[in-house]
Amino acid sequence: MLDRKFILENAESVKLNCRNRGVTADVDCFVAIETERKSLQQELERLQTEANSISKSIGQAKSPEERDTKKETGRILREKIAELRTKLDCLENDLDRIQRSIPNMAHPDAPIGTDDRANQQRLLGKTAIPTFDFQPLDHVVLGERLDLIDFEAGARVAGAGFYFLKNEAVLLELALQRYAVEILNQAGFTLTATPDLARNDILQGTGYIPRGQETQIYSIDGTDLSLVATAEIPLGGLLAGQTVDAEILPLRFCGISHCFRTEAGAAGRASRGLYRVHQFTKVEMFAFSLPEQSEAIHNEMLDLECKIFDGLEIPYQVVDTATGDLGGPAYRKFDLEAWMPGRGDAGEYGEVTSTSNCTDYQARRLNTRYKIKGEKGTKFLHTLNGTAIAISRALVAILELYQQKDGSVVVPNVLQPFVGKEVIRRQ
Repeated sequence: MLDRKFILENAESVKLNCRNRGVTADVDCFVAIETERKSLQQELERLQTEANSISKSIGQAKSPEERDTKKETGRILREKIAELRTKLDCLENDLDRIQRSIPNMAHPDAPIGTDDRANQQRLLGKTAIPTFDFQPLDHVVLGERLDLIDFEAGARVAGAGFYFLKNEAVLLELALQRYAVEILNQAGFTLTATPDLARNDILQGTGYIPRGQETQIYSIDGTDLSLVATAEIPLGGLLAGQTVDAEILPLRFCGISHCFRTEAGAAGRASRGLYRVHQFTKVEMFAFSLPEQSEAIHNEMLDLECKIFDGLEIPYQVVDTATGDLGGPAYRKFDLEAWMPGRGDAGEYGEVTSTSNCTDYQARRLNTRYKIKGEKGTKFLHTLNGTAIAISRALVAILELYQQKDGSVVVPNVLQPFVGKEVIRRQ
């Protein structure tokens, strides 16, 4: 979340940022409450000082009457202090509620727009969009014909949006994980397999709201736990409430996790099949950094995403995400969109990864700090996240782009050692 002092001193900029991001947050109310809170806090401190002085002077009273008068004065002061504390607690709750609803500021270069139609292309991948001398099929048809995906069985077991991967699709999933993990391991990321559950305060700290009609989170009834929507959540909570030495930053983590999303409201041809599902596996990048390091690390994460998809020889574009399409914690976000022949009438780009610089927004909510040796106090560090591979969407791109006229699918060169074959054919 944003610093209170920053909101107070930059109220107009914060309100403009909310409008640009399509977020409703009562910044004026926040400013009024914070102004009142500061005034009441000063009055509380004055009364506490006066009450302490009265308490110390009781023993110096020269008569019983003077002592009783001082005691009565002290009692009245204590009642006023209690009333002020109650009022301050209420104001704190209101401030916290509004403060958490205010999104991060957006990067000055982020495109301004209400949705993804305002995204701006940043770069193109090395692989050109292929042309087919036959009518390409979408991954749903390919998956059924090659006996790779069973959506009907998934629906019987867990409902719509779940599925079984079968045969070579399982090998492809494991191959994609291994491929991405090896690249991140070589890049110096600490490898982790994260919990699939997290406490709700960790979800809220990373910017995910576990309850309510608009949630994308599956919550566990009777507990304070929810299923994670991304490894960003447990990795972000890794240092919650901790203070680290500046010398060890940046810290880079690779997290493998299952991801669970309700995908409320998602529908349509573009969301069909594996593109938008309730459970999938993902390899995630996450970093804790000093403020001056975060922009470079953001670009580094984008470079790694590009390296992964260039290696897979999948055509893609990278877009600079518009303000209205940014998540609340993101200062700036780049989406990598792979070309998928089965989307739309003649193929189109679909998001497969994203990487975000969240500056100190998550760190404030999670109370994650760093300390510089020889300096007093602590500061909030910066957090960044990026998708290395979201398996389900990578499978969509591979099946559709590598399909052949005879109905087979070629395995990308970099995955063949893990899959153990060059071509997938119907058994």
